[in-house]
Amino acid sequence: MDNWDEIRTAFQVARKGTVSGAAEQLGVHHATVIRHIDALEQRLGVKLFQRHARGYTATEAGQDLLQVAQATDDQFTQLAGRIKGQGEGVSGDLVITSLGMASRMLTPILVDFQAEYPGIRVRYRTGDRLFRLEYGEAHVAIRAGRMPDEPDNVVQPFLEQQMGLVASEAYIARHGLPKDEEDLKNHVFVTHDDDNSRAPFSRWLRDMVAEDRFVYRATENRNMQDAILAGAGIGFVPVQDLKNHPGLTEVVPRHEDWAAPLWIVTHVDLHRTTKVQTFLRFLKDRIKTLDC
Repeated sequence: MDNWDEIRTAFQVARKGTVSGAAEQLGVHHATVIRHIDALEQRLGVKLFQRHARGYTATEAGQDLLQVAQATDDQFTQLAGRIKGQGEGVSGDLVITSLGMASRMLTPILVDFQAEYPGIRVRYRTGDRLFRLEYGEAHVAIRAGRMPDEPDNVVQPFLEQQMGLVASEAYIARHGLPKDEEDLKNHVFVTHDDDNSRAPFSRWLRDMVAEDRFVYRATENRNMQDAILAGAGIGFVPVQDLKNHPGLTEVVPRHEDWAAPLWIVTHVDLHRTTKVQTFLRFLKDRIKTLDC
């Protein structure tokens, strides 16, 4: 792209709001910034910025251009992350992503891995967003549900996350315990705010009780667990978490088909690197010792 330097300059002017700020960020003279903006506006035949005493503000045309520049800059940043991950050493950023419910299990493992390899900087990203390994957004993803099928990813079975249906002492004091599974319809529940959740335990519960029984919804697993602990309703938590919350009581026997399958996913370009392989061996060795 012949005018990429000019677009990059315009992007930094929009971010910083001043010519001097953009020049400092780019490591060029302020006259170069002005020249790039003038040349780009002349080439496109539109004004990209409104000049005023406080600096530069993007026009509507400028905003359109800068959206493209932002996306391109993001992709270059993600590409750089992938390239950095291709080195042979066990050092630099190690980016791991998972659902929030796996945090209690994974965090001690990540802490111990960083202690054993002090050149590593752990970046742990949780949430429902599907981080794109092909753009270098993560080195390793732990994903739940059906087997991931994105092209160019290496997918390995990890474990079955066992789930328990529990109530807190506060809930039991107010509502009592269900007598059996049939009695669940007379109780209230905490659940995910996404009615389309494919988690097997969520589907099972939606089949068992009426919609109006879900009185507390949240978007994050941590928020749901906090609500269960506070007595908002009965809900599911990973079995591994039960030992950390002795005040929770399982209200019905566990079902094997509640278990959420977890998968280890890596991109084919990074899968064989020393850093990723070293972490995967460490993760698999440690997970054997856990009761999940």
